[in-house]
Amino acid sequence: MSEIQRLKCLINGEWIDSKAEKYMDIFDPSLGEIIAQTPCCTKDEVRSAISAAKNSFPAWSGTPVMRRVQVLYNFRALLEKHMDELTMLVAREHGKVWSEAKGDILKVREAVEFACGTPSLMLGEALMNTSDGYDTVLYREPVGVFAGIVPFNFPGMIPMGWMAPLCIAAGNTLVIKAASMTPMTAMRCAELFIEAGLPDGVLNIVTCSRNEAEIFLEHPDVKGVSFVGSTSVGLHIYSKAAASGKRVQALCEAKNHALVLEDASLEQAARGIINSAFGCAGERCMALPAIVAQESIADKLLQYLVKFASELVIGPAYDKTSSLGPLVTAAHRKSVLDWIKKGEDEGATLVLDGRNTIVKDFESGFYLGPTIFDHVTPEMSIGDEEVFGPVLCIKRVRGFEEGLELMNKNCFANGSVIYTSSGYYAREFAARTHGGMVGVNVGIPVPVSIFPFTGHKQSFFGDLHVLGKDGLRFFTETKAVTTKWFDDNKIKNTKIDTWDGSIGGS
Repeated sequence: MSEIQRLKCLINGEWIDSKAEKYMDIFDPSLGEIIAQTPCCTKDEVRSAISAAKNSFPAWSGTPVMRRVQVLYNFRALLEKHMDELTMLVAREHGKVWSEAKGDILKVREAVEFACGTPSLMLGEALMNTSDGYDTVLYREPVGVFAGIVPFNFPGMIPMGWMAPLCIAAGNTLVIKAASMTPMTAMRCAELFIEAGLPDGVLNIVTCSRNEAEIFLEHPDVKGVSFVGSTSVGLHIYSKAAASGKRVQALCEAKNHALVLEDASLEQAARGIINSAFGCAGERCMALPAIVAQESIADKLLQYLVKFASELVIGPAYDKTSSLGPLVTAAHRKSVLDWIKKGEDEGATLVLDGRNTIVKDFESGFYLGPTIFDHVTPEMSIGDEEVFGPVLCIKRVRGFEEGLELMNKNCFANGSVIYTSSGYYAREFAARTHGGMVGVNVGIPVPVSIFPFTGHKQSFFGDLHVLGKDGLRFFTETKAVTTKWFDDNKIKNTKIDTWDGSIGGS
């Protein structure tokens, strides 16, 4: 085993050794070995990161936006240059197979490209002569210091795609609490940001426990919090940070469902479902872990699903022939195993069992094969709560209306999918589903970054989502400036209207 690396934190442009008493282990899930340790930063270090962001804000926010995005253009070029290196980092610290790990970095690039358009996105509005002799201009301005609290499952895309590009391009500064299990990709991207010309203190990175992260929720210098993680923590962050006057976007859990109707192309639907359910080993909030199948085709669909799932190549993340990698840690693997046992106890029919999966020469890795339950009924928690692993549940219904009603009863509403050849049912589904992101014959209905990531219900707390125009609005605030000028003939007129020109029709 290679030497275990001890990571540092980034504060005010310097990588410093933490004074933390505790360091947290980072694993290579494919091998089951510790490859690095990251500090549980002290409260003083978290406060120092916030202070650095605050101190850098005046100069950075005062930098013309056209100049700010030049850093993003440079960063994009560095992403391209280091694509394979960053892909390997994701694969090594998280366990995503090569194509999925590369996709993680490609989504960073996509978000950066969108943020490069910030000069146009920040354009305000103006109207001359809003009232007699009055003109009004609306500007978009940066807000201040933001905190980003990051989950383990997308080490690149979430901190360096969803959070950093728009936040920085809009003129704000940022402190990222990287995921303790998978911080290395974000840290390497931060190094590339510095190489791209980002000034000291604009981007800071710490790793810490929930205890230290509480500082972000009440610190007066933090103006907003972006969070991705569990619903219980997200609700806590939303409630506490909002009570402190901060803007919040909290992206939380999901249990996305797909309705498969009897007129669907079953083989193509099954391939899409397998990709959606077992991609990233199910460790994503846009996985598709629950299938609502019309009874008339449920048996045939199940045959396809078992066949295609059994063909997945389970192996180490950095082997490009692998199509299903390990789970992120042994503890998370145990959590998913407990869910499978619970599904059995609840009475679901276990059709495909991935629990005894062993990968030759990687026996200590955190592997779990694809697992499929059939006859999952509404009272079974395995079909309604987030498992976050390669576990697929089949629910059977008589038809469209029953299926839609069943899906909409779920408390989560990130995404929802329908497989059908009927334009009528597709349109009805899109209009009536509770899911914020809808797929019609698309298993992973995540839009490209010019659109926001729009979860609903208990999958999201806040008003403005990440990415798209929502993201830009989250990281800016508006200022309306009304002006009036006087000529020599009117300057002696001392009478001012009661509303001083603010009623447009006066």
